Amino acid sequence: MADEPHNNRPTIKPWIEGIHAYVPGKAKASDGRELVKLSANENPLGCSEAALAAMAEARHPALYPDPDATALRAAIGELHGVDPARIVCGTGSDELLNLAAQAYAGPGDEVLFSRYSFSVYDIAARRCGATPVEAEDRDYSMDVDALLAAVTDRTRVVFLANPNNPTGTYLPREEIARLHAGLPREVLFVLDQAYGEYLTAAEDDGGLELAAAHENVLVTRTFSKIYGLAGERIGWGTGAPHIVDALNRIRGPFNVTNHGQAAAKAACGDQSFVEHSREHNAAELQRFAEAMDALGNHGIRTVPSKANFLLVLFEGALSAETALQALADGGYAVRHLPGQGLPHALRITIGTREQMDAIAAIIREQAEQAG
Repeated sequence: MADEPHNNRPTIKPWIEGIHAYVPGKAKASDGRELVKLSANENPLGCSEAALAAMAEARHPALYPDPDATALRAAIGELHGVDPARIVCGTGSDELLNLAAQAYAGPGDEVLFSRYSFSVYDIAARRCGATPVEAEDRDYSMDVDALLAAVTDRTRVVFLANPNNPTGTYLPREEIARLHAGLPREVLFVLDQAYGEYLTAAEDDGGLELAAAHENVLVTRTFSKIYGLAGERIGWGTGAPHIVDALNRIRGPFNVTNHGQAAAKAACGDQSFVEHSREHNAAELQRFAEAMDALGNHGIRTVPSKANFLLVLFEGALSAETALQALADGGYAVRHLPGQGLPHALRITIGTREQMDAIAAIIREQAEQAG
């Protein structure tokens, strides 16, 4: 007998049915073994001691948090020279990315991003019924000309991560400004700077300045990456007052916890930890990239990264799947992303020196065995 129509239960909206749920980085092997987790771009140095102390002192679980995150917004504003009234906080920057699409796009509209972008952009577009549109990349990096060529009269939101996840690629200030200048004024430009703190001062892409000067720019950041507070889910964004107002209208009313607000505020005041994390990452990223690029004769190459991870491409006899299994056998979890068009690549978070040396040794051994 043919299946009867599901007229006796709620029916999911077609644009929600089209979503492939976000898949986080694994921490266990297929046999259940705990692995060293280098699959989610977490900070191997942990978080600031000041943040830990602040969380220990935030002992009010029965009370709702400040719905406006007033003290945290003031700390962020002081650190970055941004008016706190132009800051909105979220449950990680993920919430703000989704809210941006929800506020400015819907059925019949388009949300644009580059190929090999953060998978949440596709989800954010589909959640509000908009159509996700991918622009062509340029050797795994964002291509401003391709993005501008893909803009139509239906485009409402453009997402761009800088540095980009999962490739680690980066566009300089001039290219970010050129992209913004080429967009229609009615299109919201969302510049996702989740990995922005890994850039040096000289590499600043000018996003905060654009957000301060224009009516159609939202910059988002997170405390999950260099600050090491991924478990507390704290993000923030800044833009014109009307953009902040729009996101405040639809965000969760108590979306950042007491512990999260306290930890993030304290973390803002400990920039020595941020600098130490940046220096550690830069040194280990360079060492690991050199180790991988030395295997070029085995068909292994890397995509230049400005983030806290490296995308390693397996284009020779050794496949990404084989390397993934070997790393799991050796006790390490890294990220394989065939669902994002990268079946031939592994995204590997930069960990400690010992961890990166061990991973490099495993991949080198597998490459030599493969021929």
